[in-house]
Amino acid sequence: MPIKKSAKKYMRVTDKKTARNKIVRGVFRSAIKKTREAITEKNIEKAQEWLKKSIKSLDKAVQKKTLVKNTAARYKSRLNKAVKELAGKK
Repeated sequence: MPIKKSAKKYMRVTDKKTARNKIVRGVFRSAIKKTREAITEKNIEKAQEWLKKSIKSLDKAVQKKTLVKNTAARYKSRLNKAVKELAGKK
């Protein structure tokens, strides 16, 4: 347990940031998971809908500095590629 006042404040700040980051991370991870589930089910409409939600949530995560820009770009690129492949097969 910290003794100094500034260290105590830093702990409080870290706890708040961690809580916010967990929420943001959970949102984009669940959106990505739903997109991948729709792809495995071969449901194009559902996959495209969840792709939009995934991209939006990834952009929000980058905006809130929970996720690095290039990491989000990589996720978006891979999801988009998978959805396009699914649409191209039908």
